[in-house]
Amino acid sequence: MSIQPILFNGAWVPSQASGTFQAVNPAVQQPMPQVFPVSSWSEIDAVIGASAAAAREMRGWPGSRFAEFLEAYALEIEARADQLVETAHAETGLAKSPRLKDAELPRTVNQIRQAAATARNESWRVPTIDTAVNIRSMYGQLGPVVVFGPNNFPYAYNGIAGGDFAAAIAAGNPVIAKGHPCHPETTRIFGEAAVAALRSTGMPAGLVQLIYRTSHEDGLRLVSDPRIGGIGYTGARQTGLRLKAAADAAGKPIYLELSSINPVFMLPGALAERMEKIADEFTASCLMGAGQFCTNPGLVIVPSGAQGAALTAAVAARFSAAASGTMLAEGVRSSFLKAVQAILGAGAELVTGGQAGGGVGVCCQNTLMQVSAARFLQHPEVFQTEAFGNGSLFVHADSPEQMAELAEHLEGNLTGSIYSETQGADDAACDRLEKVLRTKVGRLLNDKMPTGVAVVSAMNHGGPFPATGHPGFTAVGVPGSVTRFGMLQCYDAVRQHRLPPVLQDRNPGGVWRRINGQWTTADV
Repeated sequence: MSIQPILFNGAWVPSQASGTFQAVNPAVQQPMPQVFPVSSWSEIDAVIGASAAAAREMRGWPGSRFAEFLEAYALEIEARADQLVETAHAETGLAKSPRLKDAELPRTVNQIRQAAATARNESWRVPTIDTAVNIRSMYGQLGPVVVFGPNNFPYAYNGIAGGDFAAAIAAGNPVIAKGHPCHPETTRIFGEAAVAALRSTGMPAGLVQLIYRTSHEDGLRLVSDPRIGGIGYTGARQTGLRLKAAADAAGKPIYLELSSINPVFMLPGALAERMEKIADEFTASCLMGAGQFCTNPGLVIVPSGAQGAALTAAVAARFSAAASGTMLAEGVRSSFLKAVQAILGAGAELVTGGQAGGGVGVCCQNTLMQVSAARFLQHPEVFQTEAFGNGSLFVHADSPEQMAELAEHLEGNLTGSIYSETQGADDAACDRLEKVLRTKVGRLLNDKMPTGVAVVSAMNHGGPFPATGHPGFTAVGVPGSVTRFGMLQCYDAVRQHRLPPVLQDRNPGGVWRRINGQWTTADV
């Protein structure tokens, strides 16, 4: 069988492969027909060189050039929508509708267009002018960015189409996309769309390049190469930390999304008021997409006694009645079962599930576990093991005060939720919890499950370690996501005609600028 080419410097070229792989259809557990390369270092080195050349060519370019590419790319993706949906469904087992066609693909082109708008209006640059000392600054191009996509979002986080990709391009950087082995053909189709957009907008050939897989050693070498400006990574914690160590040693900024169990606190008044409704909301959130979301509610803190027991029983009945969703790959299933065994081994009780099966193809039974708060506090690290999939751990706490104590022992998470009674009976306990939880999570929710990430400027899809590698940045929401891939550039006593347009005294484009501490669109 022929090996698929890589996208190198604007063309599809035969790979100098050091090995090959095939994606596996998880619903039928059979290999997909296409064979993809594991790129050798000589090939990766050439890709980096082409990316660095593109970065040099694009220095000082206005944001409108990158906006034009992103806008054209969004149209090319939409023209391939049917092909993308069929292919991603086969490679991942995710539902064509509503998941792929109606939710994730529209989200993907939406965030690309949002990135284009930000590139065009230059707002992400945060131009700042101090006239008294004639010093000016803005965010500018960082350099070639490597983007590693995860397995669970074949579109919205894809290395060649997702949020990190769009943000890096909007900031004026070329991107080296590293595909994920779960959905390489989906990624290749995105690559075709990118090539068409490159050509129609006259962008440098090295702006977007694609390799599908590397050895572990070459992946570490890639992120630490002197020509690389920065890295975006979404995926497993262990791999991400190895990449971070390599990037840190080389002084390269790397933005990681690693793991999160997204604690949900159920206060007594909320359960007394609407327990059945909450059980429905939680079940839908936890089992959606076989639980393969970074915002899946994997830890639920409930009152001990009759209320906690009733909610546990209600959820267990719903878990047992629902079919198990197809998981993305055998590796996801084995990791999920291994995490479940670690949690049970530390003293949790299995309520339902815990075994492979229960649905079509690669799957596991919907799994619910429980443990007392006292036991949790003895081994908080183990009980916070991420079981990535259709499962959750209920922790039974004796009082709101003990819930707050549990919150103190939480690792950093993407989200944290508090369910409370609507008439104010839980307000005091909620206030106490929020004070603790606020510094533990990137996004705080009240009376709402965490699954679902709105692509809006106010969104924070980030959080303290180990949810992400840095608590000050978001992977979703512009312009915040764009500034990750920029460098702060200062101009001291530089003459007007030599300054970037957004820092000159005249402001014909009407860009928002901070002049002597005040935001304005006026001239200096």
